[in-house]
Amino acid sequence: MLPGPSAGRGELSYPGHRLAAMDTLSLRHARRIALAAQGFTDPQPGGPPDVRHLRRVLRRVGLLQMDSVNVLMRAHYMPLYSRLGPYPVSLIDRAAYRGPRELFEYWGHEASLLPVGLHPVMRWRMARGHSWGPPSRLAKEKPELIKRVLEEVRERGPVAAAEIDDPSERVKHFNWGWNWNEVKTALEYLFFAGEVTAAARNSAWARLYDVPERVLPAAVLNAPTPPDDEAFRDLVRISAAGLGVAAEPELRDYFRLPLAAARTAIAELVSAGELRPVRVEGWKAPAYLYEAARIPRRVTAATLISPFDPLIWERGRVERLFGFSYRIEIYVPAPLRVHGYYVLPFLLNDRFAARVDLKADRKAGVLRVPAAWLEPATARTDPSPAEVASALAAELRRLAGWLGLSGVEPPVLGDLARELTAELAAQSRPGLA
Repeated sequence: MLPGPSAGRGELSYPGHRLAAMDTLSLRHARRIALAAQGFTDPQPGGPPDVRHLRRVLRRVGLLQMDSVNVLMRAHYMPLYSRLGPYPVSLIDRAAYRGPRELFEYWGHEASLLPVGLHPVMRWRMARGHSWGPPSRLAKEKPELIKRVLEEVRERGPVAAAEIDDPSERVKHFNWGWNWNEVKTALEYLFFAGEVTAAARNSAWARLYDVPERVLPAAVLNAPTPPDDEAFRDLVRISAAGLGVAAEPELRDYFRLPLAAARTAIAELVSAGELRPVRVEGWKAPAYLYEAARIPRRVTAATLISPFDPLIWERGRVERLFGFSYRIEIYVPAPLRVHGYYVLPFLLNDRFAARVDLKADRKAGVLRVPAAWLEPATARTDPSPAEVASALAAELRRLAGWLGLSGVEPPVLGDLARELTAELAAQSRPGLA
């Protein structure tokens, strides 16, 4: 059995109650449970974050989603920033690509970095083969090509797809925007099957493939493969610990599990007392509370959240929990975008108070804010627009410093633009830096 993320010392159970005895949760308590489960109430590092803090965040979130968009910062680096503040990204690079490996690339939620201890638990997916058309078709139509590519990786690895000869034409997969030739498609088939893995990434952020025995710890590769039902329970347990309280679709979505398998695992964890069915105020769907979940007395976060952060993977849950309707608009034509191209929610205390479209202009050395938008207040105790702008300005300046940028360009559009521009100017004055 794999351990799930642990409860932080900064959390307290609700005064006078044990969560396991509750049948109904208020929406505010559910939000606090969710934020605590994701690590947003853990104490901030007392000094420069180190590998212990990386491990703590991974115990919380379970895995880090990867994405090729680099308009601000690559997706897998952002969750640690959101929970720890500025940290050296070399922490993740060392853990993922230099020995001894603590992380490995594989399909978790989407393309992800996962703790190496999850390798045995993910073998059910490797054994089932690629679920997407082109790789599986290629394996059936040209098994000799798959074999040749694997042999070449075994002989030459680590190696990029572009370094392997391929006379075939590239095939544009329009639904995804990928432009793969047959060798790249074969490598992705082998990657999904666990027969090759990512040894590193090159300067163009392309995978360098190698065989697992030259990349992953021998103890991990030699660990027994659990039965599928045990693996599904482990993955649902990690999902439940990372979510705190969630409905069935979110527990299933965290690792993109098959429907029937996830439902069976949830039922088994309920029977074992690790999940407790509860009602959450305003939710139509039944919810499940993780056994170790806690309600913190307060949440004092003030941080930006990546579009690919585990906190907001499942957009329906985000809307139910926070009243926050969020869609990433990267693939929306520019004239049809509502909030911008690469928009990050701003978490202030226990609610999303604003959202900002951001771009790291590395050539000019500034963090650009094309737009800033205020979320409507929902309670008398919510921060005022001026307070939101002040906290957001401080966070943008902190983010710019972490990215190695010299300053923040004020926003151009949005209903928070005026207040945020004023705050950025005020905080940039001598003596306030």
